[in-house]
Amino acid sequence: MSDVETSGTVAGTSPSPTRRNLLRGVAGAAGLAAVSGGLLTACSSSSDSSDSDKSGGSGSGKSVAGSTVTFGSNYSDPAAKTAFAALTAGATAASQVKVTINTVDHNTFQQNITSYLQGTPDDLFTWFAGYRMQYFAAQGLAQPLDDVWDKIGGNFSDAAKQLSTGLDGKKYLVPLYNYPWVVFYNKSEFAKHNYTVPTTWDDYIALAKKMKTDGLVPIAFGDKDGWPALGTFDILNMRINGYDYHIKLMKHEIPWTDAGVATVFQHWAELMPYLQTGANGRIWQDAAKTLEQKQAGMMFQGTNQVAAQYVTDKADLDDLDFFTFPSINPKWGQDYMDAPTDGFMLSKKAKNPDAAKAILEYIGTGPAEAAYLKTDQWDVGLANGLQVPTYNAIQKKSVTEIGKCKNVAQFMDRDSDPAMANAMISIIQKFIDDPSTGNIATLQKSAEAQAKAIYTS
Repeated sequence: MSDVETSGTVAGTSPSPTRRNLLRGVAGAAGLAAVSGGLLTACSSSSDSSDSDKSGGSGSGKSVAGSTVTFGSNYSDPAAKTAFAALTAGATAASQVKVTINTVDHNTFQQNITSYLQGTPDDLFTWFAGYRMQYFAAQGLAQPLDDVWDKIGGNFSDAAKQLSTGLDGKKYLVPLYNYPWVVFYNKSEFAKHNYTVPTTWDDYIALAKKMKTDGLVPIAFGDKDGWPALGTFDILNMRINGYDYHIKLMKHEIPWTDAGVATVFQHWAELMPYLQTGANGRIWQDAAKTLEQKQAGMMFQGTNQVAAQYVTDKADLDDLDFFTFPSINPKWGQDYMDAPTDGFMLSKKAKNPDAAKAILEYIGTGPAEAAYLKTDQWDVGLANGLQVPTYNAIQKKSVTEIGKCKNVAQFMDRDSDPAMANAMISIIQKFIDDPSTGNIATLQKSAEAQAKAIYTS
């Protein structure tokens, strides 16, 4: 979906005694987030022949044909909405369960997720793997799906299974896809100016300088929604300090006043002259348009956003290409990236859980993912042996680049406490307005003060 990373204020969320234990468990799931097991076989000719490919049943074995389930969805962008409609239509055909979709704008959905789940939620809802799934499962706002996984388990890698597992060892999510955060560019513009894809930080800065000289905005950038810039922090942190450091920082096992964090902001400050100005007043979709219109040379964001926007805007998707963020610290090279995993959960208050599980049993199959990806031209599926002849160049390259990673993170607002991610949105926007050395030190102290309050509650 176009901006599933939205963090915002999670309405109704307050620090709880379980948070520290939750965060201890996140590292394991995040460390296994490199779901290359399924991705590396995504274009192979093999297929899973287990019973898990059979659909139309339910976890309890009860007849559900003819019944109806409701599905809360944040797939509100036009292209994503169409893909999701195709997926649920396939689920209905396979299970004979009718699906009523209740679509809500991305930001609104994420900002109100807690009050939504505590109120009168739909049977099923779209959500995220890893910590964000674990958090709501631990609050008792979601139902376990072990009986569904008994049937679909053979379709997924161990890493995908781990990302779907709560801290109690039960499964709470059926994953559908993931997507990489990378640097996008138009092939025609690179050819026109004879630009070379950079692999190091120095090369990246040099290319940005050249683009600026050539009259281009070097890097398109929009952060009005707050969450897009979290991805820039993530990649700089993983490139400079490594994956383990990043995860420990997200858990507050490393203080935000640490010198490693200062180094992240210092590199970002070096990049600021080449980022599109006025980012805090611009939505990411408008930033993507400057790339589409070849007014900008590059843009760092997820395929789930940039490639999806090209599709929605009917821009030239064949001209779009990407490269992984350049190396900064040779020790880590280009080993890590954000590659968030999205899927579906069953609400605790579901009115028709058996029929909802029948829908999930279908969604958790290779044929279901393949059907979804006929319409989705930016994400990549997770099922083992997935055959997707419709994959375009962006999707095929995504499979390859995610598969190269030694670890992938899930994104700051998924790997950290929701309150901390929300605090960092404000802090990073203040940094964007003033990236001076003195302000960096002030913002680090603010981040650490808020982290202490959040993680010790």
